Formats: sequence, structure tokens, C-alpha cells
Amino acid sequence: MFGSAFGGPGPLLLLLLALGIDALFGDWLDRILPDPAGLARRFCNAADARLNRAERGATAQVFRGALVVLALLVIAVAAGLAVEWVGSIGRGWMLELLALLCGLRGRAAWTRVRAVRRALESGGVVPGQEAIQSLTRRHVYGLDEHGIARAAVEAAARAFDRKLVAPVFGYALLGVPGLFVWTVMDGADAALGSPGVRHGRFGSTAATLDDALNALPARLAGLLLALAAPFIGTANAGSAFRTLRSDARKHPSLNMGWPIAAMAGALGLALGGPHRDGGVVISESWIGDGRARVTSADIGRALALSAVAALLLVGLVALLLWGMVGI
Repeated sequence: MFGSAFGGPGPLLLLLLALGIDALFGDWLDRILPDPAGLARRFCNAADARLNRAERGATAQVFRGALVVLALLVIAVAAGLAVEWVGSIGRGWMLELLALLCGLRGRAAWTRVRAVRRALESGGVVPGQEAIQSLTRRHVYGLDEHGIARAAVEAAARAFDRKLVAPVFGYALLGVPGLFVWTVMDGADAALGSPGVRHGRFGSTAATLDDALNALPARLAGLLLALAAPFIGTANAGSAFRTLRSDARKHPSLNMGWPIAAMAGALGLALGGPHRDGGVVISESWIGDGRARVTSADIGRALALSAVAALLLVGLVALLLWGMVGI
């Protein structure tokens, strides 16, 4: 509703306000507000160094990793409930708005992808490799200009889901505890969820729970990206929906294939595909049947598509608010 029983804005109105503030000032806020996902990532890295021992058995590794995730979830839920309790008192809704701004990182993630485009255009491959390093799990120094651009377009699709749609979904469904649960699991998955010998067992709980929590938001993100295509002159909504249907399940992740397939189809690109990790070729399926030689201009198109999709997300929240007011 527009207002709570205590005189402050209702949750959906707070969410709309937070989305607007993030869109306008998210870059600046990213530098001064704590990032729950980043804090969770550091917590998991410390726990990994202390608890994850190769000599321990498989069951012990899984159990210890599960305990780390459980501790994070308890902290997230307790912190979320505390924020909501304070938010119910006087002007405490401002604290809830601050919590939302900590969890929403859509503009900051969008800007990091834009930095990759600028690095490619101004300096070429080496600056592009440095700019993309924090946005992909690929071995960046084996990427050429097209590989960097392809990774950046994929990063734009992932960021739209993980830094905007998923936290909005968590908050709309379960309030601040839902927002914090998603953000800490985003950080836990970044720290422990990558496949491999070290985290295959210790990080299995983090990866599995992240997949479960992101199942619906990832599909919603793919739908919004496809629906945004008609507003971008060089994008194609029909191709986006066809690629969603045919290729979304080809991605190694259970969920990331949805926004990446929508992005690939809408922009007429082929994303994913095989890549090198040192001297080893990692075989991954292509997503989309378009052009694999992605350029910096395509990064700009991907950013435009995600910006329009973000506006559609705001419209969806506004529609929910209007529906609540009408009840």
C-alpha cells in the first residue's frame, strides 16, 4: 500500500523509491553503502580457508559447507527481522529504505559492464581483460576482443537478474529478510559455488540453494529482457522468445541460461561457447544462433536492453502497488 499502519510508506512504495534512487545514484551509493553480498563473500572466503581441508572426507566437507551457509542464513534473517522491527517504529522506515539500497546493485553492476565497453574502445584487449576480470569466471587473459565483448554481454544479462530482479523478487515476497537471504546467497555462491575440486563438496550447499532461490527470478529476468526487445531498434523479441525456448537449458548453470538466452536472441548473438582456461579448452554449448564475433557496440546494445528491462521491472512493481491499493 501507499502507507503503513505506522504512517510510513508501504513496502512496495519503498521498493519503487529504492529502485528510482538506485537508478539515479547507484554508482555513488555503491561506494559508501555496505554490500551484503560482498560481506557474505568475505565471510565465506574466511570460512573456506579455515574449514575446507582436502584431507577431510566428502561427508565432512559437505557438512562444514552447509554449516557456513546456515550461519549466513541465520544472520541474514535475524538482520532482516531487526530492520523490519525498527521500520515499524516512527520514521524507522528510512532504515528499511537503506537496507533496500544496500541490496539493490543494478546501477553499479550496469556501470561495471559499461566500463568494459569503454576499456575496449579506448585501449583495446589488455584494458578490456582487466575490466572484465571481476565480471566473469573465465580465464580472461585467454580472451580476445570478441571474447571479452561476449563475456561482457553475458555479464549484463547475469547482473540484471542477480543484482536487480532477484533482490526485488526476494523483497516483494518476504520483505527485508527475503532481500538479505538472497544477497548473502549471491555472495556465498560467488565465493563457493564455482565447480571444481576445492568447492565441489564444500560449496555444494551454497550452489544448490542459490539455484533454488534464483529459479523464478532468472526466468522473470529472461521474460523481461525479451519483452524489452521491441523498444530497442536493433533487437528482436521473436528471436528472444525462440532462443529462450530452444537454448535456455544449454547453459551449465540451471538458471543463468534464461537471461543469457533472452539477451542472445534479442540481439542476434551467439553467447557462451567453448573457451580456454589456461591450456585447457572448456567445452560449453553456444546459446543463440547469431553472430559470435561480438563487438563493443553490442555491449552498448546489451546495456540498453537491460535498462529498458529494468524500466519494465519498475512498471511491474508499480502495477502490483496499484493492485494492492485497489483491493
